[in-house]
Amino acid sequence: MSTTLSTTHAMESLAPAVPVFPPVKLPYPTIAPLHSSKRSKHILVASLASLLSVCFIVVIIFHGYVAWSLAYPYVAPLASNPQEAIGVAYEDVIFPSHSGQTTVSGWYVPAAPTSTDQRNVETVSKRTVVFSHGYGANREEHWVPMYDLTKLLHDLNYNVLLFDYGYASQQYKAPATGGREESQQLLAAIDYAKYKGAEDVIVWGFSMGAGTALQTALVTNEIDAMILDSLFIPSSEALFDNINQFVPLPRFPSLPLIESMIPLWSGGSFGSVPAEQVIANDFSIPTFIIHGTDDVKASHNTAEAIALNQGDSLSRSWIVQDGQHEMLFRKHPQEYVQRTALFLSQVEGQLNEQRITK
Repeated sequence: MSTTLSTTHAMESLAPAVPVFPPVKLPYPTIAPLHSSKRSKHILVASLASLLSVCFIVVIIFHGYVAWSLAYPYVAPLASNPQEAIGVAYEDVIFPSHSGQTTVSGWYVPAAPTSTDQRNVETVSKRTVVFSHGYGANREEHWVPMYDLTKLLHDLNYNVLLFDYGYASQQYKAPATGGREESQQLLAAIDYAKYKGAEDVIVWGFSMGAGTALQTALVTNEIDAMILDSLFIPSSEALFDNINQFVPLPRFPSLPLIESMIPLWSGGSFGSVPAEQVIANDFSIPTFIIHGTDDVKASHNTAEAIALNQGDSLSRSWIVQDGQHEMLFRKHPQEYVQRTALFLSQVEGQLNEQRITK
């Protein structure tokens, strides 16, 4: 007899139950698309380029401002006049520069008329001192001080002409050019002194005004003598060294940038100043150089080198120990007056002697 087993369940139902687990995400590394990496690099390069461009623009603007400041230095307005300051009469004067490109304004202080004989005839002085003020100052130049020297000369029977260089003028503003146009303005001042009757013209210069006097003496024979106090001969190097005393700057690229930008404001380069010719020249007129050993704006070595090249018998130098830039009158006022008055007296004697022998 055969026996047959039958079931209504599939055979799989007899297998043990297998638990079902949720799918597990394996930690496989993901790889960013190639174009995303390149885009990040482009953004980085663009950011760096933008930063460098901004820095470059800032550097250019800063050095442009420095160059502009050199061409247009701040100069305080006039605070007084010869009548109010020292009680002497004066005339306001205006005349064109020798080049005709700028206008010059100033004060003419005539010497007091003197009586010389029983007829009570008044004589007018034929000796004039033309003051040539320094950079960053005007015709008053208080720290020299200009009014005291004007009173001294007035009492010594000299006419005095004080004027503003273009960069110091309030009415006729013009850029500083390191002496190129300033020498033309000084030439015009000398011409004006001659127009007023001067036979003897002495230029008394301070700092860059003294350097301008030397430049002017290269091109004219109308200057009879010079007094040069703290003389400064402008050049890009000298101006840069002075700037560095206030704002430390690297010589490169600051100096080349400033040199290249100065012509934009002044119309010419300070490199056009004939510094070497000025230092080496024998001016063949009495020249009195006064300089301090502690002058940090202009080396006394340059002043001494110029003094050594002078051949006139009255030329001399006074190197003031511990003297500072344009503060020599204040350091030794009595000696300063004595030395300059003696020099002027000797110059007058020499000029009178030359007139007699002609």
